[in-house]
Amino acid sequence: MKQQLMEIVEKRIQQCVSKERTSSVDEKIDRKKQLFERRNAEIVHVKAKGNVESKKLMEEESEELIYCVHLQYFIKQGELFFVEEEVEKRKGIFYKGVLIEDIELQPNYFDRDQSIPITEEFRDTNESWSRYKYDRTKAVQYAEKWWNSYNPKYKQFEVDCTNYISQCVHEGGAPMRGYPNRNKGWWMQNNNWSYSWSVANAFPRYLASSTAGLRAKEVKTAMELKLGDVICYDFEGDGKWNHTTIVTGKDANGEPLVNAHTYNSRMRYWAYEDSTAYTPNIKYKFFTIIDG
Repeated sequence: MKQQLMEIVEKRIQQCVSKERTSSVDEKIDRKKQLFERRNAEIVHVKAKGNVESKKLMEEESEELIYCVHLQYFIKQGELFFVEEEVEKRKGIFYKGVLIEDIELQPNYFDRDQSIPITEEFRDTNESWSRYKYDRTKAVQYAEKWWNSYNPKYKQFEVDCTNYISQCVHEGGAPMRGYPNRNKGWWMQNNNWSYSWSVANAFPRYLASSTAGLRAKEVKTAMELKLGDVICYDFEGDGKWNHTTIVTGKDANGEPLVNAHTYNSRMRYWAYEDSTAYTPNIKYKFFTIIDG
């Protein structure tokens, strides 16, 4: 079974680097290659390694394998070379030992507590705060260190994207505030946390209203963002924010490359057009973190 999965991964790697337009092995890879072409970039090499997470016997001599593949895409864009990385979670279905289906599992961006009430409690009253300067280098260093692992100092969530971004921004110097009120401020403490710390739908609303502690300014385009800034995603365009990333680099065109958790990725093009969660109705919010 593992040999068959390895063969599928190898076919997908060859599809990534092939310059020929043959029958598609994977639609996602086709979208990724087209996206790179529009940016005058190309995938010149791919490395992959995987591991099986679980096996489950099914009816009628069938078996399900859940496995992860860590992909490294070596990208050339003009004179710039960089490495984009992602971890895919996939499912293989076998019948009598023969692979009959292999799919990428949909990232669970549509996380818990999406419908929590966002009230004026996110705003400050008479709290006073000492001045701080946001250290973008430290935020990015943290994002790079933990993009594919989990700092035991913080709680880990199944839907971990906003929790990871909050950690990055906090490690860059932004102070927590509001404990122990989960509807107020931005914090994680004593195995508890605010909605704004961990929920994708609450984080951008907090950033838009905060007047102390962590603060941000919304800008109109991704090109205005700097390293350590954040992007929020509403994949379906329905007003519910699903995902959060942090800017960790820029491509040759000056556009952001981002790191993220949930389906862990590093130095990924910010627009997420190659994501299985992407829809034509997608909306973005671009926040630049400002000194407190």
